[in-house]
Amino acid sequence: MSTSVKQSSPPATIRKIGLISLGCAKNLVDAEILLGDAARHGYELTTETDDADVVLVNTCGFIDPAKEESISAILEAHRRRLHGAKAGQKLVVGGCLSQRYSTDLATQLPEVDAFLGLDEIKNAGSFFDRLLDEERDGEGPLVEVSRRAAYIPDYDTPRVRLTASHTAYVKIAEGCNHPCSFCVIPRMRGRHRSRTIESVVREVEGLVASGVKEINLISQDTTYYGMDLWEEKAGPRQPVDEARGPGLPALLDALGAIPGEFWIRLLYTHPAHWSDDMIASIARNPKVTRYVDMPLQHIHDAMLDSMRRETDSAHIINLIKRMRAGIPGLTIRTTFIVGFPGETEEHFETLLEFMEQTRFERLGVFNYSREEESRAAKLSGQIHGGTKKRRQREAMLVQQRIAAEVAASHVGQELTVLADTALLGRTEGDAPDVDCRVHFTKPVQAGTFHRVKVTGTKGYDLEAAPIEG
Repeated sequence: MSTSVKQSSPPATIRKIGLISLGCAKNLVDAEILLGDAARHGYELTTETDDADVVLVNTCGFIDPAKEESISAILEAHRRRLHGAKAGQKLVVGGCLSQRYSTDLATQLPEVDAFLGLDEIKNAGSFFDRLLDEERDGEGPLVEVSRRAAYIPDYDTPRVRLTASHTAYVKIAEGCNHPCSFCVIPRMRGRHRSRTIESVVREVEGLVASGVKEINLISQDTTYYGMDLWEEKAGPRQPVDEARGPGLPALLDALGAIPGEFWIRLLYTHPAHWSDDMIASIARNPKVTRYVDMPLQHIHDAMLDSMRRETDSAHIINLIKRMRAGIPGLTIRTTFIVGFPGETEEHFETLLEFMEQTRFERLGVFNYSREEESRAAKLSGQIHGGTKKRRQREAMLVQQRIAAEVAASHVGQELTVLADTALLGRTEGDAPDVDCRVHFTKPVQAGTFHRVKVTGTKGYDLEAAPIEG
């Protein structure tokens, strides 16, 4: 996805877009693509939303807290335009919430002028033109939301990057085929669809040539990458052979062969699709960080079965052993859900014991969110909110102690760190925005790699002195 954008025709006046982007990195890439197409139509991004012709709230609709945050952001954007914003300013809602609820929201939120779906980001410029140029008195909001998401970007898709210049997210696939009972992402984002290896490689080559030092590979399930392409060739009745298909190991090998000094980071993997070849592909590629993001959600078999996670505890425990044996120095980030329907104190205690035994380097705990249209919403044994909060608190207290001990174990070590600013950086075991940081004892050049010696800890974070020469 190119960062250079050509305008389709010179605008009479420059129109401005104010962006409020919420949710995950996948949503952020959607916003970057949307802005890329808008720029082709002469639109310019502004950080001052009061000066914008269009304010876009790029929403998250995954769980209740995210939906509540999105609605609050929409209402706040409307409130601001009633008190000093540019005359005629339009309020647009995009992202997952728009894709999922546009019909209902068009009635419930009369403050909103338009709703844009996930597939429509590629035509955002013409959408904004219509919104600003057409008279729509009494017609209600402008709504462009496809029923079934099917879009996937390519290497030359126009894009305005919103991350720091040295780090970028690359979406290698879109959609999800998993049946997790608590999740409605497949309803919003459609079935899994992978880009070709050539497409991803060409995008990464361009990013590295522009000075990017960290490539973060993302999708709903990066470990399913390429398996859908092989299924298309093999036919629906043929078993998927990962070794023969254009899967993630082949992609990592291809990206690892690109010249330059940069990291490749693997985010959003699923335990059901890990293989020994995938483990080996990380181990044999020095540019691939020894870091794996793999949400497990639970460890008790009754919970995994009810969640429809397609794995059991024996598979997970064996997989983690194989990963740590095959990738020395590996950092594993995971997440768990507590308070899922039917979770007993015994189930929860099993989860705590697993955390103690496995000692994940990075871990988050979420309260179960009852999502309408999900299978889990209909399950009996829904857990009281107070119980969910207590379990989350207890689990995080366990992880806080483990994380502090993990951090302390690095004191005295020499590490390579990517500097995000002059005084803050990250190790290869730390993804942007969600993990720990390294505090430098003296300023360094931002956006570059540095060797440091860890001198102490600061909560979850490390303190380190840059090594001269």
